[in-house]
Amino acid sequence: MTESNLLTLDLGPIAHGGHTVARHDGRVIFVRHGVPGEVVRVRLTENEESAKFWRGDVAEVLEPSEHRVPHFWEPADALAHRDPVGGAEFGHISLPFQRELKARVFAEQLTRLGGLNAEENNFPQVQFALGREDGLGWRTRMSYSVDPEGRLAMSGFRSNKLTAISQMPLAHPAIEATGLYGVDYTGIDRVEAAVSSKDDATVLILLAEARPGAAKRVARQLPEGVNVAAFSQSGGSAADGRGALQAIAGRSWLSEEVLGEEFRITGEGFWQVHRAAAATLSERVLELAKPQPGEQIADLYAGAGLFSLPLARAVGQEGRVFSIEGAPGTHADAKKNLRGISQATVIRGRVERVLRQVARDAALDAVVLDPPRAGIDKSVAAELASSAVQRICYVSCDPASFARDVSRLTARGYELAHVEIHDLYPHTHHMESVALFVRR
Repeated sequence: MTESNLLTLDLGPIAHGGHTVARHDGRVIFVRHGVPGEVVRVRLTENEESAKFWRGDVAEVLEPSEHRVPHFWEPADALAHRDPVGGAEFGHISLPFQRELKARVFAEQLTRLGGLNAEENNFPQVQFALGREDGLGWRTRMSYSVDPEGRLAMSGFRSNKLTAISQMPLAHPAIEATGLYGVDYTGIDRVEAAVSSKDDATVLILLAEARPGAAKRVARQLPEGVNVAAFSQSGGSAADGRGALQAIAGRSWLSEEVLGEEFRITGEGFWQVHRAAAATLSERVLELAKPQPGEQIADLYAGAGLFSLPLARAVGQEGRVFSIEGAPGTHADAKKNLRGISQATVIRGRVERVLRQVARDAALDAVVLDPPRAGIDKSVAAELASSAVQRICYVSCDPASFARDVSRLTARGYELAHVEIHDLYPHTHHMESVALFVRR
C-alpha cells in the first residue's frame, strides 16, 4: 500500500448502502466502516481519475465517534482486515445509533426519490427492533462460498477475494452448533444453511454440487439429524441452469409455524431471514391491510404464502385471496401451504400480467405486496392504478426502491397513509418497512 492510497477525511452523513459520505478536493468519496462525524484514515479501494466518485474503507480512526464500539466479529472488522467480509458492516456502531442512521437514510430516500417532505410527514424512527439485545443470532438463512481449500468462506463488498471463516455470530445458534465450519466442502460450489424458527430448530444444509458425489461425502461429515439436500450446478433446466433438488440425508424442506399456521418451505424457497420476522410482518400486514370477511384481496410476490394464508382466513369462505408468485419452487410451496383453503387461488406468473387478469375478473378491495429488493416496476404500478383498488399494503426491504415506488403510486392517485420501519437486520445497513397506501 502506497501513501497515495490513504487519505485523511472527515466523515459526513450516512448514505444508502452502508456508506458515509466524505469529500476530497471536490470529489465525493463513499466510505465504508465509518461513523458520521469521525476523522479517519481511508484506504481507497476504487479511485480511477475518470470516476465521478471514489470508494474506500476506514483503515484507522483518528477521532472516533461516541457511537463507535468494538466490532463483534474480527473478519468483518475493517480495522483488523484489509478486505473485511460483508454481512456485518454496521458491527462497529452501537445498536441504538444503527437504528437512528437507518431512520435518517429512510427519510432521505423518501424525500429525494419519493418527493415527500421528511419534516412535514414526520417519517418514523425504527419502531420495531426484534431479537436479542446484542443483535446477534437472528439469521435463520445463511449463504456461504467455498474457497479452493474446501472451507466455508465469505467475500467483502465489491470484492472477489474469499476469506475462510470459522463462525458467523449473526447466524442462528442452531446453525452454528452443527459444526458446519469444520467440514471439507471440496467439490461444492456454494453452501446454504437454513433453520426452522419453530422450537425444534431443525437445520437444513443445501449444497450446490460442482463435482458428482461431493454432496454425499459432505453429508457424512455432518452430525446426525442435520438434513442435507443438493443440486448439481450443471444439467439444470434452461430456466434455472441447475439440476433438481435432491434430499441426501433427511428431508429437503423445513416446517415453519406463524400465528398458529403451518408452512412447508423447500430448501430453495424464500422465507424471511430474521427468526421473528415472519410473525411480526404477518401481524403488521393484517393490522394495516384490515382484511374483512367477504373481501377480495391480491397478494403479489406472495412467496410461500406467508401473508396469503392469514389473509384467506380473515376474508372467510365468502371472500377470495389471489396468491401470485413467479418463482416456480416458491410457488410450489404456496400450493402446498394453501391446499384445502377454498377461498385461496394460487397463481404462478408475471405479477403485472396476472394482476391485470385478476383485476378484470374480480373487484379487488385490497392488495398486499412484498416485492424483491428492486421493488415494483412501472407496469405493476400502472396495473394497480387501473384496478382502482382502495388499499395497498406494501412490505419493502429497500428504502430506495420503496421511495421510488412511493413516487409512482402517489402520481397515480394514492396517498402514503402510514409507514413504519423494522430493524430486521441488526449490524447491517438493511431495514424493512411496512406501509399503507389509500386511494385518494
